[in-house]
Amino acid sequence: MRRINGTALIIAALVVTLGALAFPMWSYADRSGTGQANLAAGSVATQWGPLSAADRDLLVKVRLAGLWELPAGQQAVERAPTEAIKEAGDHLIVGHTDLDKRARAVAAQLSVELPNQPTAQQQGWLQELTEAEGMEYQRKFANLLRVAHGKVFSVIAQVRDSTRNTLIRQLASDANQTVLDHITMLEATGLVDFDEIANGGAATATASPSGPPPPSGVPPVPPAAGPTGDVSTTSRPSPAPPGEVNTNRPEPQM
Repeated sequence: MRRINGTALIIAALVVTLGALAFPMWSYADRSGTGQANLAAGSVATQWGPLSAADRDLLVKVRLAGLWELPAGQQAVERAPTEAIKEAGDHLIVGHTDLDKRARAVAAQLSVELPNQPTAQQQGWLQELTEAEGMEYQRKFANLLRVAHGKVFSVIAQVRDSTRNTLIRQLASDANQTVLDHITMLEATGLVDFDEIANGGAATATASPSGPPPPSGVPPVPPAAGPTGDVSTTSRPSPAPPGEVNTNRPEPQM
């Protein structure tokens, strides 16, 4: 009797152990809170591919950017304290007029509702610019807009990388060109505080920095990277001279 009881206990223990090991495996697909579950829950089917919550968020962010950056650009052109500020404002007007048209066309096709007013924070930035004068205005213009473009730039990159929707993918590509052009023009004013931008990024970073160790001495010159053998190529590495961004794109389909 003792031997039978002992054997039964061992078998029961093995069954419990195997069940505990198997449970996470068969339950994982149904477990809420995972990245895959969140993606599925926030996505809707469209003829252009699944439309995720992140896709819709990009549409809204592109629209909101234009609602405050376009009037900021117009103000810069009208006040025109320097030619560099005026030129940056010109690019903001042209770029966001075009990008807003594209965003509204995509939103209409995907039935996504867009805002018609800037956020309270964005309205506050516009008010700051309106009240500033002289050099204070120029610095605020360059830095407020440069920081804003930098933040949306990373959002565009994430969506462009992960979206499964062809309309959103094209919009992200268009937005990428426009935002990079605006960043380039704002930096060309010579007033962007890169230390402040770097410190702001470091304050919100969660991961430890990685990469090569700090330099010590003169490193050896690495060999050039290129194809091996006789390879014929036709493309060019840059569509425009350094410091310029090619924003020529087909007209959006309304």
